[in-house]
Amino acid sequence: MSEHLTTVAGVTVDTRHFIGGERVASTETFTDRSPIDGSRLGEISRGTATEGAAAVAAAKAAFPGWAATPRAERARILRAVADGVDQRAEELAIVETTDNGALLRSHRHGIMPRVAHNFRFFADWLLKLEHEDFTTRGHTNHVSWDPAGPCVLITPWNAPLMLATWKVAPALAAGNTVVLKPAEWSPLTASLLADIAAGAGLPAGVLNVVQGYGSEIGDALTAHPDVRRISFTGSVPTARHIAASAAAHLTPLSLELGGKSPLLVFADADLDLAVDLAVEQYDNSGQVCLAATRILVEETVAAEFTRRFTDKASRLRQGDPRDEATDIGPLIHPRQLDKIDGFVQRALAAGARAVVGAHRGEGHYYAPTLLTDVAQDSEIVQEEVFGPVLTLQTFTDEDEAVRLANDTRFGLAATVATGDPERAGRVTARLVAGTVWVNCFFVRDLQAPFGGSRQSGVGREGGNWSFDFYCDLKNTVTAPKGWKAHG
Repeated sequence: MSEHLTTVAGVTVDTRHFIGGERVASTETFTDRSPIDGSRLGEISRGTATEGAAAVAAAKAAFPGWAATPRAERARILRAVADGVDQRAEELAIVETTDNGALLRSHRHGIMPRVAHNFRFFADWLLKLEHEDFTTRGHTNHVSWDPAGPCVLITPWNAPLMLATWKVAPALAAGNTVVLKPAEWSPLTASLLADIAAGAGLPAGVLNVVQGYGSEIGDALTAHPDVRRISFTGSVPTARHIAASAAAHLTPLSLELGGKSPLLVFADADLDLAVDLAVEQYDNSGQVCLAATRILVEETVAAEFTRRFTDKASRLRQGDPRDEATDIGPLIHPRQLDKIDGFVQRALAAGARAVVGAHRGEGHYYAPTLLTDVAQDSEIVQEEVFGPVLTLQTFTDEDEAVRLANDTRFGLAATVATGDPERAGRVTARLVAGTVWVNCFFVRDLQAPFGGSRQSGVGREGGNWSFDFYCDLKNTVTAPKGWKAHG
């Protein structure tokens, strides 16, 4: 086998970049390891400014042809990509589980079907994208969405392919070309996506994939004068760095950042439902930006809620994510494990009490944890942990619940559990969040706007909002006079 190919769970993956329709190797590599057992998965080409510049050049060269491709043909190719994802769904599922540690059953039944849906949805939306013409003093206004140009898409490790295609699909549908930079801790399915896209007939240079560590390649992409859009999902510090890098050319940004989302449980809520929602926040070992990690419970039902929560959480099975019976898999990396344990140990030292968990397991595993007796201004309440760690606080009325919910620098999401629809309306109207769920969690329709408030992000994507970002909107105003007769 070539030195540039690796086999993961029986699936062959090319570890080189994909630039201009060709595989390109770097002189340096980095080791990709599985969080399940620490085993080596492969040596990945480690890109630098050279590969970054080459990828942008390939995207720039391919842009005129792809932008001029009729909408129907772009949509046809995107649907062919979706078909390719469906055909290789099992391979994608096992490779991503091995690479990032998320549950195999989730990849099989939820994530990979959603990856294919991302392409089909934006292909369909492209064909119905229009704005009704309107008149101003007899002049006709016509709004069009013009492709912007090469886009740099930087994606995280917690849901690698789903979050990558959530950006790639609308960017390509809009007529742009793409340079995708996957997270260095979970790069493998992005490489497989490049193969699938090429097999579906996507022209060379329209989708490029470059791998590497942080600013080694990131700065070359985000500061490049030929890049017209940057979309990033990740941490606030990295977003600040990207924004500073993009500022030189005023490159438009879409940033979906961290969260410290609340779950508000009122006394009139269905407590079993509320407990289910709370325990669901341990999904993907808590490595979910939208997770409602701050549980706020009305004082009169707090004791009963805690009892039911503890009982349900104690029945979660932690272990190998490839086992269908497993509920919680490993954390992505030893550094993430150390970070999370540091948060918990500092909270305990500051007076927090562990209701459940608060300790490491073997390997990359951390026990599902619930901390109480935490101060509102404490680190554990204010900072994103990004692991299976929840806090529980109580409130006495709606005003206090909303005050506590809004009292962080974030505003990505919020969840409300209540049996009163009027209360739901009052509370959701006052919450600062890009998405609010009432008596549910993680229900996501691609036609809805998605993004965060405050330091949880800049901009919105989804439906028309995606095309608004990935395009240059043009308004053409035509006078009703000045036409020459043609006969």
